[in-house]
Amino acid sequence: MSLLSFDEALQKLLAAARPVTEIEAVDTVAAAGRTLARVQASGIVVPPLDNSAMDGYAVRIADIATPGIRLPVAQRIPAGSVGTPLQPGTAARIFTGAPVPEGADAVVMQELCEHAGEGVVQVNHVPRAGENIRRAGEDIQNGAEILAAGTRLAPQDIGLAASVGLATLPVFRRLRVAVFFTGDELSMPGEPLKPGGIYNSNRFSLRGLLAALGCEVHDLGIVRDTLEATRAALREAAAADVIITSGGVSVGEEDHVKGAVQAEGALDLWKIAIKPGKPLAFGKVSPRETAFIGLPGNPVSTFVTFLMLVRPFLLACQGARVTAPRDLMMRADFDWPKPDRRREFLRVRINAAGGLDLFPNQSSGVLTSCAWADGLVDNPPAQAVTRGELVRFLPFSELLY
Repeated sequence: MSLLSFDEALQKLLAAARPVTEIEAVDTVAAAGRTLARVQASGIVVPPLDNSAMDGYAVRIADIATPGIRLPVAQRIPAGSVGTPLQPGTAARIFTGAPVPEGADAVVMQELCEHAGEGVVQVNHVPRAGENIRRAGEDIQNGAEILAAGTRLAPQDIGLAASVGLATLPVFRRLRVAVFFTGDELSMPGEPLKPGGIYNSNRFSLRGLLAALGCEVHDLGIVRDTLEATRAALREAAAADVIITSGGVSVGEEDHVKGAVQAEGALDLWKIAIKPGKPLAFGKVSPRETAFIGLPGNPVSTFVTFLMLVRPFLLACQGARVTAPRDLMMRADFDWPKPDRRREFLRVRINAAGGLDLFPNQSSGVLTSCAWADGLVDNPPAQAVTRGELVRFLPFSELLY
């Protein structure tokens, strides 16, 4: 079987994604991490009135011909109150966010003023028109689009929605993802290891990755290595939108996932030209044609393949407008003289000099490399890296949410 390129595999997955369509209204305060279903526009201007950008004194420029002018302080305007029109030859004590009184055309910061007797301020600065005044609507105009449909709502997005008075937001329901793990050699932390056994780290990694994406996870746990048990797990998992497993999709006699998926639906086995990774299974499970993804079993392969291929697929299923991570071009402070013919995702860390250090052991079984790293270098097939070159860096801050 010829190898699929990374881009071919990703396009196949994205083309097969079925976005959820059910929409629910959630309180804006609880909407972070959800995917916005409909465009949101403002029904007000922000700020609603001209207001002071800092603590100081609202003045008329015509009254401040030279530094050192003294003016009586006619009123005090804290945030949340509205003053009276500013009369010529007077100043208003004003605080950050307070509406600028009618007639004032500048605010002089308090550090440029000084007390000059009871009820009098000395202004030691000649302001320009509009100085330290935030104009009504300079942030948001009435009717302006503030959030696009398909936005994965970040904390600053829900803050923006709140700033225009939106108490609820329409979002797509959470994507339901079922996971299970096959292998009689697997034990859970806290249990004694069986002879020849290993702890099921992939269960924890996948659960954490799915939670970071805001998925609703249905965890069926460890499934016995029999065809009947695996088929039963698939039938239960098919109530979800997506089924994900790790390992067990080879042709070995004790690997029953392949046969179970074929019996309960349809399966394609892909060999992808990436490292770590390479094997990936994609199929459908009846009766709802639930998407099935079988990840490789090695922990680093599972982790990297999820980030680079499964994550964008799940984001597309969530209705997200953007599924690709942003990347940075950064300096490699390492040599990679013997690249693989496959596209490589190298575990690296940002060093104090602003470059990238390479974890010394890039084996697909060394999960330490992922915990140590700050991200991945996306290295093209057969491309050596020489210290000092710029490489494409994918920070985990872009991949783990």
